[in-house]
Amino acid sequence: MVEIGPLNEQERDAWQALFRGYNEIYQRVLPQEGYDRAWREFREGARMHALGARIDGRLVGITHFLVHPSTSSADVCYLQDLFTSPEARGRGVARALIEAVVDWARERECARVYWHTQETNATARRLYDQVALNKGFIQYQVPLD
Repeated sequence: MVEIGPLNEQERDAWQALFRGYNEIYQRVLPQEGYDRAWREFREGARMHALGARIDGRLVGITHFLVHPSTSSADVCYLQDLFTSPEARGRGVARALIEAVVDWARERECARVYWHTQETNATARRLYDQVALNKGFIQYQVPLD
């Protein structure tokens, strides 16, 4: 059974290993200061939020999310990161994490929850197509670094 809840202080190393795995998928190298900043933000719980998924008490999945204003609706919740350890995939972890973020956002009267994924991420998209609507938007970015 998958249990979802806030991350606790003892899970810092396990969380960082999962987040590092997530970043590797997108070929990003996050310096230690980035992990430290994210963890600090999650522990404060004001601007950025995190939940963990556990199977048999072991952290096997994470999600990071935040709320931001919208010009055309109530605030919206952006699910920024979602990752399940390879050995726990196919056990409902990602679905449970998404449902937990949706419940969290609903309790705070957000208008919607949304996220992005790469077009080539077929495995994740099979789940996403079951739990959400693909609104057909394409993301553009202007890197500032």
